[in-house]
Amino acid sequence: RDTEQVSAVSNSGTDLSEQIKTATKESHVRAENTELMLSFQRGQVTLPQFKLLLCSLHEIYTALEEEMDRNRDHPAVAPIYFPQELSRLESIEKDLAFFYGPEWREQIRTPAATKRYAHRLRQIGRENPELLVAHAYTRYLGDLSGGQVLGRIAQKSMGLKGSEGLSFFAFPGVSSPNLFKQLYRSRMNSIELAQEERESVLQEAATAFELNIQVNVCPSDLGGLLITTRGSKVRVDSGEANAAVRRQRFVGFFLALVTVTMGVYAF
Repeated sequence: RDTEQVSAVSNSGTDLSEQIKTATKESHVRAENTELMLSFQRGQVTLPQFKLLLCSLHEIYTALEEEMDRNRDHPAVAPIYFPQELSRLESIEKDLAFFYGPEWREQIRTPAATKRYAHRLRQIGRENPELLVAHAYTRYLGDLSGGQVLGRIAQKSMGLKGSEGLSFFAFPGVSSPNLFKQLYRSRMNSIELAQEERESVLQEAATAFELNIQVNVCPSDLGGLLITTRGSKVRVDSGEANAAVRRQRFVGFFLALVTVTMGVYAF
């Protein structure tokens, strides 16, 4: 059924950006009606939740940006390759250093589901680089669209005084988000894709959304997960396992929320 829907959308004659919006409509509706969506809107974001989010974002953007860089001359990637304006990895690493300290690389841990997401990005980067279009559009325009709003919610919820720890939400290379999004959509819509390739990109857009939602920790993943603060490490024990699961479910929700925000503002 999903394949038939994607095929119908790809034959609709509209721009690729509009087709992605249509192809992911059901995913948007499902994410918008979660209890976690309501929780975030109430500003119930804790520091442990946000730190775990940054760990997952670091894994995801390491893979995405390495594959975008490697395929920057590919005809489907080159038109939407904006490293100066959009790259997130340096900002994420700055935030990780703020929360974890200078030795953050030795302290962070990445859940298995996040690694599966990163594996998918590396797989398509090697085998089908045109599918990176779906992931780049979903992630970057979602971040750009919702960054300011989500940044303010995170800042208030965690009681942060200034902008330190919130670099992920800032895009200093983009002076006008709305104008830039218009440029990005125009570039993406100009990419020449065969019918089969277009259908694959639309299917991958739905996959990208689902991967964002499914970034969860199952109980078996918790054995190697560390709850870390500046200068100390505490292994999760059985009494903390449920809280760790809730934190990682928040991460999956947050990533989905960014994509939902893109659906509201970016198209």
